[in-house]
Amino acid sequence: MTTFQFGFVLEQALGHITHTKNLQTNVSLDPEVNAHWGLVPFEARGFAGKLPVYKSNWTVRAGVRARRTVAQMSARANLDALFFHTQVPAVFSTSWIKRIPSVVSLDATPLQYDELGQVYSHTPGPAWLERLKWQLNRDCFRAARHLVTWSEWAKQSLVNDYQVAPEKITVIPPGVNVRSWARPVPRIAHSGPVNILFVGGDFERKGGMLLLEAFRAVRALGAELHVVTRAQLPEEPGLFVYTNMQPNSVALKELYYRADIFCLPTYGDCLPMVLSEAGAAGLPAISTRVAAIPEIIRDGETGALVPVGDTSALTEALRQLVSNPALRLRQGARATQVVAETFDAEANTRRLIELLKHVARTNERAHQYA
Repeated sequence: MTTFQFGFVLEQALGHITHTKNLQTNVSLDPEVNAHWGLVPFEARGFAGKLPVYKSNWTVRAGVRARRTVAQMSARANLDALFFHTQVPAVFSTSWIKRIPSVVSLDATPLQYDELGQVYSHTPGPAWLERLKWQLNRDCFRAARHLVTWSEWAKQSLVNDYQVAPEKITVIPPGVNVRSWARPVPRIAHSGPVNILFVGGDFERKGGMLLLEAFRAVRALGAELHVVTRAQLPEEPGLFVYTNMQPNSVALKELYYRADIFCLPTYGDCLPMVLSEAGAAGLPAISTRVAAIPEIIRDGETGALVPVGDTSALTEALRQLVSNPALRLRQGARATQVVAETFDAEANTRRLIELLKHVARTNERAHQYA
């Protein structure tokens, strides 16, 4: 049996942490792959946390750490291919990417992130710096053997904004392990309170305050709101807050199973993984027309999409689902089908591994005939 030595260099910020855990679980299922994991932490602590530029610039911090990580991996093993997620840790490793066949994965391009920047408290730098950043990323994308995006939205930016040929890009969403998120028993109509679930660490950016306002308007219809977040919220009738939930935990899955509606009226996101979790658990979802979200929520089919910041539209979308059990069940069942077809992490990891194997084999053949 052929054994492939693959290095995985993964940024550890926001939803990419959950993506890493899913990859580690699913890559381990392939007996042909010997994986070397390089996890690039976000925080700057100790002496590093005092260094100018390094402590304040994630690209610099991630790039330096990733370059050191790849050097350590290469010293331990003869790597057949490298996988970087995202381009942030990859951008300073272009020399390694040219030396070892590499795939670079991303959820959004830097220019797309700049467009969403305000809600992430991110401000683009001066023109000369942004030009340099664009050139560094373009060179990284050119050096990679292949690129993977989480969405068609991100793919189009690579093509339109970074001069990448479409055939060099494969869309492979992250998703969830559908079998482990499936509800143990089918959903049925019930007479109890209608349970609305929100999951988002950054409560304000994810639209939590907007949801609270809309919830108060539908609470009298028999609704409850269950919120998983880091924020501390004041008590009010029908509101339940959970601040210590862990990704993929049994307790978190139970909240999804008990819920009737998932709601994430976010102001800024690329492709929130919680929407895959909601679909896998059989929930109709309400979210906003932001970035790649319309690629997972099909308006009127698996849930509803509302304009960003529109309390009236959000309230009406909630009202329709809270008052119509048949609609909830129908859209939730369809959401499960869509996630199983497109956002299954186990199946998508197999696609990713096959791509890495192809890149490695192509490189090996090129050396044989050189």
